[in-house]
Amino acid sequence: MSGPRHFLDLKELPAATLRAILDHAAHMKAGRAGWPKGREEPDAPGRDRVLAMIFEKPSTRTRLSFDTAMRQLGGSTMALRADDLQLGRGETIADTARVLSRMVDAVMLRTTKHANMLELAANADIPVINGLTDDSHPCQIMADLLTFEEKLGPVAGRKVAWIGDGNNVAASWIHAAVKFGFRLDLACPAGLHPADSLLNWAKAEGGMVNISNDPAAAVADAECVVADTWVSMGQDEQAARRHAALEPYRVDQALMDKAAGNSIFMHCLPAHRGEEVTAEVIDGPRSVVFDEAENRLHAQKAILAWCFGG
Repeated sequence: MSGPRHFLDLKELPAATLRAILDHAAHMKAGRAGWPKGREEPDAPGRDRVLAMIFEKPSTRTRLSFDTAMRQLGGSTMALRADDLQLGRGETIADTARVLSRMVDAVMLRTTKHANMLELAANADIPVINGLTDDSHPCQIMADLLTFEEKLGPVAGRKVAWIGDGNNVAASWIHAAVKFGFRLDLACPAGLHPADSLLNWAKAEGGMVNISNDPAAAVADAECVVADTWVSMGQDEQAARRHAALEPYRVDQALMDKAAGNSIFMHCLPAHRGEEVTAEVIDGPRSVVFDEAENRLHAQKAILAWCFGG
């Protein structure tokens, strides 16, 4: 008997599986045009199933999208904070995983330490989904790829530029570049590059991933420019240092004008206008940030359906 279908990191899944999930997301979204948000999918692959959502970090898009996704799949959710659980009082992650496996049908975890998510999955008999860790954010990138292909067509062979901190979201973009076959150029300040081990993995896998300190070079001919916040949750003490390092990496109209003529701008939100991106760009005609936000729902619905065996 095979184990549960976890969705932990893009690099852990075959490219064909990720492509099938992305195509299913697009198919389900197209089929819902004009429907009320609460109407179930006809095949309701989540019917009678319960998703536990555990949040160690605050959330808007992750919570809303997973909750609505499960309702549309015919199931239900329960949202829990880590300090709502005995986990917050010292119960082991392994024991928590065993209890969850007896009570619910899947778990989405939004946590700090990537190792916590891996330990939960290793001890669970039900699917575990990575809703975000300090190392990666795979659900976000599935939504981003869905958005890219809606706007510009197949992503394979295209160029995406990442500008700013080589953080967890950038890491999942690197995974995606390898799995989906597109070029990714990252411009990050010294000291904020993605981990060497990650870049070495991408190179070993034949990925078209390049790293530099030059935003203008990174965006040249890129059809998608991506940015993220300069100071993430838990980094407040580093704010002054990070702002100083990232100031030259602001995405403004002059930088966007160096990208391809059909280029789009992405940001996983929440955004800080005037810091990592100007209002002119994020509120302008090239911005697709709210399409991205909506597509969290559709991408995660397809991920959940896959986890349940669809």
